[in-house]
Amino acid sequence: MKFVKSLLVAGVAAALLSGCGSNSDNAGNEAAATATAAAQTDAVSTASIVKEQDPFLKAVSAEGNWIVAILNDLTVDQDVVVAGEFHDKGAAENAIYRKLALYAQDADHKVTATYTLTAPKVTVQSENFRVQGGTIKGDVYVEANGFNLYKDATIDGNLYFASADVQATAVMEGKVTGTTEVK
Repeated sequence: MKFVKSLLVAGVAAALLSGCGSNSDNAGNEAAATATAAAQTDAVSTASIVKEQDPFLKAVSAEGNWIVAILNDLTVDQDVVVAGEFHDKGAAENAIYRKLALYAQDADHKVTATYTLTAPKVTVQSENFRVQGGTIKGDVYVEANGFNLYKDATIDGNLYFASADVQATAVMEGKVTGTTEVK
């Protein structure tokens, strides 16, 4: 059963996330893509694909993964802390990078749905953390350098930076409905 779940997660990751895809000759053949992704993807580079609170909280923790994707709107009834140092695609030789994907996409990387993460507070302690697609509903506190609110993402709340230096490293292409300030 664990193997089947692993294949399913690998297949969803291949379909949803760029950089986690397969090299299958027939991209439309989901079974082949799933098998190829499972063979090529190790535990370090796989995405955490979640749809419930507890797995989500673990995925964004220091023990989580470099990329976390939610599969639906998700409400978390406690503060969220994004912690730990991660590297792009889970490879130590790649740049420090972490991503929260609040969207689904097809095999051609076209966004097919966006989702909302609702939480009382989201604290970002991971360097170079990108929020992409969808909406975070709640206040976001950034304590680490390199925060990125991608152009298709929204914070429906306030955005606070721990210092002016941390704020100066942020890339803000998306939308913030509340205030953005150093606090």
